[in-house]
Amino acid sequence: MHINQGDNTYLDGINLSREEFYRQLPGYQPSPSTATPGPDAFTKVYNQLADEGAQAILSIHISETLSATINAARVAAEQFTRIPVTVLDSSQLSLGTGFLVEKAALLAQTEKKVEEIVSSLQEVMKRTYVFASIKTLEYLRRSGRMNFAIAKFGELLQIKPLLHMNMGKATAHRTRTQKRATARLMEWLNEYAPYEKLAILHAGVHEEAKALYEQASSLFPQGEEILIVQITPALGAHLGIGALGFACISKE
Repeated sequence: MHINQGDNTYLDGINLSREEFYRQLPGYQPSPSTATPGPDAFTKVYNQLADEGAQAILSIHISETLSATINAARVAAEQFTRIPVTVLDSSQLSLGTGFLVEKAALLAQTEKKVEEIVSSLQEVMKRTYVFASIKTLEYLRRSGRMNFAIAKFGELLQIKPLLHMNMGKATAHRTRTQKRATARLMEWLNEYAPYEKLAILHAGVHEEAKALYEQASSLFPQGEEILIVQITPALGAHLGIGALGFACISKE
């Protein structure tokens, strides 16, 4: 995805690292915006995969309730004739999508057919959640996702918004303080336990993420790698520094 900042355009994760983005975000003038890649970007990747010997492609993307990215992928897939392309709405964002991509890759290694992989993923999607608190409304205002008056009113009242994502449904919640916001995150975390996969997400606040892990460490799957992951800049441009939460897959 494209990150636009002034006269500069970056490709998320290609020529702009997460560390660099969050380090520079407070000083960006004007604030960064995001843009969806066009169908040509997907066609290029599909051609590369076909050249490498792929027999079919499963193209998995951020929920279409949050981004138009998947529409560009669908246009490219319809026009691509070299090998079959299946475009799948992950119903998720951030590492919620990442967990599903990882699951698909593992199933592909066992020589499962695309149809079988999609069927498995659709079951896993029901158990996949991402939920996070947002420290400030300022970046939502800057990015145009919330008007100025509402943002300022929210900050005066110390409103701390929370976002919750499951099955393509993004819902917003609110509390009055960061302490209450963290408590709400822990309520959700306990509600969906035990876990097949669990990770902490953060936007430029690694120390706070480590502290949150200490609170939740007993719920992490035993023997699994502990993942503390920075939120990708395409989302960070809208959520701002300080967003903090979890991505998880509940056990069946």
